Amino acid sequence: MLRQPETPALIESPENLSATPAQSAPTATGIPVPEVPAQASNPSPNAAAGPLAGSRRLYFGGDCACVDPGAGMKKAESSPGNPAAELISQRIAELGDWRGKTLARMRKLIHEADPDVVEEWKWMGTPVWSHDGNVCTGEAYRNWVKLTFAKGASLEDPAQLFNASLDGKVRRAIDIREGEQVDAAAFKALFRQAVALNAAGKAKPAKKRAAG
Repeated sequence: MLRQPETPALIESPENLSATPAQSAPTATGIPVPEVPAQASNPSPNAAAGPLAGSRRLYFGGDCACVDPGAGMKKAESSPGNPAAELISQRIAELGDWRGKTLARMRKLIHEADPDVVEEWKWMGTPVWSHDGNVCTGEAYRNWVKLTFAKGASLEDPAQLFNASLDGKVRRAIDIREGEQVDAAAFKALFRQAVALNAAGKAKPAKKRAAG
């Protein structure tokens, strides 16, 4: 279970996205302009883009899946010479603060939970861990790191790790803020459960259409 900070944590949902730290500032014309999140210090020329370039957000069925933590950074594509694992490592290095350390720790726990997990780079720059389908994504926001489980609503969570996207019909997420630490054993058990759910769905035979 996450160790809670002294002040209540804001749970991100489609209803309160407007309360995120990046606020709109008025201009001379009176038209609010979204504030651009700060970039990592000294980004490399080939720095990977955030989950989406610019300040846009990407949604899946009502759940916010990712937000660009480094708007304006050059997008890097996954290729044989620049595989997903390298891009994820690059993202962690570019964050250069507690978010990078947190994402690196969760990545390590994921590989310990499932040595056969596949790392992917999808949706214009989102780290994804897959096994027989997407298991979870890892996104770095300005004030938290989010792990979104693709089928989280179908998983048992006795340790109550899920603390975001709780109203979603399919997904669930874990938001980790500075100073918080996810219980390693509970997280690995949750991840293995998600992998098993994917495997069960893949093994399930397709329904045959009735004749006539």
